[in-house]
Amino acid sequence: MKFMVTWKIPPTFYKEAVARFLKTGAPLPPGLKNLGRWHTTTASGFLLVEGTEDAVLEHMAEWADLLELKVAPVLGDAETGAVLSRMFGK
Repeated sequence: MKFMVTWKIPPTFYKEAVARFLKTGAPLPPGLKNLGRWHTTTASGFLLVEGTEDAVLEHMAEWADLLELKVAPVLGDAETGAVLSRMFGK
């Protein structure tokens, strides 16, 4: 399954979060594939991954002390279209 993880760095943790990212590169745990990670100029961003819920939880736990995190399962157009076609019979 694909998941979108969004984050925001609170100002009080900005320097520490940046230092950790620069030191580690924010590697993903086994079970997650990075499909893309984007950073904004306002201390926030999002990560698109494919993998298991367990692996997503592990990655979030690694950063929860410094970042405000949200995660949502996401579907592509083809997957969404198939579900909606079944629901609405088109």
